[in-house]
Amino acid sequence: MALSTPPPSESAGGHRLLVVDDESTVRELLRTALRYAGFDVEAAATGEEALDLAVRRPPDLVLLDVMLPDMDGFEVIRRLRAQPRSSRPGGRGGDLPVLFVTARETRQDRINGLRLGGDDYITKPFDLEELIARIHAVLRRTKAEPRAGLVVGDLELDPEAHHVTRAGHTVRLSPTEFRLLHFMMANAGRTRTKGQILQSVWDYDFGGDRSIVDTYISYLRRKVDTREPKLIHTVRGVGYVIREPRP
Repeated sequence: MALSTPPPSESAGGHRLLVVDDESTVRELLRTALRYAGFDVEAAATGEEALDLAVRRPPDLVLLDVMLPDMDGFEVIRRLRAQPRSSRPGGRGGDLPVLFVTARETRQDRINGLRLGGDDYITKPFDLEELIARIHAVLRRTKAEPRAGLVVGDLELDPEAHHVTRAGHTVRLSPTEFRLLHFMMANAGRTRTKGQILQSVWDYDFGGDRSIVDTYISYLRRKVDTREPKLIHTVRGVGYVIREPRP
């Protein structure tokens, strides 16, 4: 982990971060480095402490280690995601951005973290400048959504309320799933390549690993296309499209 802190390339904007790591050295170095980069930083050593801080002083983003002494990071994010927005004054509840920071780098760990609603996943050792860039990328793409509602067939998305329904039934999505669906619905009827989806939804290319798009399209299908007609379609060799049923 490169911890020689570079000058921040963009304003941290007073964003509050919650660093969750059971290694005291890593925790304190990250807290110091990220404060130097302009963030307001708090730190926790356990999952319970992190959940308590997330309620008392809601952060704008959580840097979450997977391996914690009392519960793993996946359980922490499950509990965070289970909290409705309204349950935490000033907080974001179920759509709080989470960036996993961990030494566990198996493909399954990464998929688990993203499936549970993690917005990004970086493994130790990491470069601090890259970590700060990823933090800014997550904050940018979770900061604001366009306000115009979108409709494709019986699927409706309200960006302002962060609410999705299909045939009148609520569809619960993670923040990343919501952004992906918003992008696809905003481009309804137009096939989007994996590269276009990565650039628009994730803001960078995950080191060239485009399989993350396939994974998230699969998640969306399980939640959105649970009834006929199917709205999300694969265009073989090109990408994906969401469209109303053809007559």
